[in-house]
Amino acid sequence: MRSGARAAAPRTIIVMTDTAPAVDLAGLTKTFGPVTAVDGLSLRIEPGEVVAFLGPNGAGKTTTVDMLLGLARPDAGTVRLFGGTPADAVRLGRVAAVMQTGGLLKDLTVAETVRMTAHFYGHTRPVAQVLDRAGIADLADRPVGKCSGGQQQRLRFALALLPDPDLMVLDEPTTGMDVEGRRDFWQAIRADARGGRTVLFATHYLDEADAYADRIVLVRQGRVVADGTTAEIKNLAAGRVVRATLPGADQSALAALPGVRTVEVRGDAVLVHTEDSDTVARHLLTRTAARDVEITSRNLEDAFLALTADA
Repeated sequence: MRSGARAAAPRTIIVMTDTAPAVDLAGLTKTFGPVTAVDGLSLRIEPGEVVAFLGPNGAGKTTTVDMLLGLARPDAGTVRLFGGTPADAVRLGRVAAVMQTGGLLKDLTVAETVRMTAHFYGHTRPVAQVLDRAGIADLADRPVGKCSGGQQQRLRFALALLPDPDLMVLDEPTTGMDVEGRRDFWQAIRADARGGRTVLFATHYLDEADAYADRIVLVRQGRVVADGTTAEIKNLAAGRVVRATLPGADQSALAALPGVRTVEVRGDAVLVHTEDSDTVARHLLTRTAARDVEITSRNLEDAFLALTADA
């Protein structure tokens, strides 16, 4: 080396592997003044999983997603995406997000918005392809400001598809969509997941989580309170529901039966939430004029309420 010459600065080498978890959150903590939004949260998601991230308002979902995407820095804990940092994953186009609001210029057309965003990436899928995949090819020349809320969500989905990411994070992705639009959206997501894409989504539509998630993670007060398949989560809500047609049902008598938690009367129908469905069914069939007696397991909404309630 020539005397006085400067050595070249070492290059930063980003190492991200396909054998590492798609998402690895360890002990994440985030506070805002006296409020602890996320409290030691840990979560590991393997490549190819479709995971619903559920919780009541204020549970810490959005703050967790912000830290996962590198939009906020945790006070404690670590975030690793495919073995690297969130910034690495974003830079390499391995992660993309569909957020609920913001990020769109109303005066541009749908196609112009996608073409402009494509310039921020080194390599993207064809614009026409992502428009078609998001179901908005027929809206290409429409100004964004003239699109409905559901159509703008589809546009955000198209933008997230541009880098062909390995991980897609969805925050209330079907807000504003009609029933058909929601179904088409999730069919596209499931098709991508079958190709190996990892999906983490937050939603208030529990039927979406029930129908499309491989796994459900429930959070409450910044902590994971349940993590498993839909069936496993439902089983955590103890008991069953006994439903029958019984005009003039004696709620007090039913409430006094062993294992009964609540009794609801809806017109001529009575619903008994119980941990001893056999006793309730026997009582209805032998001691009352009940008909059309049926016993069902608790649903995802029951489990959600039971596991995330404050009390």
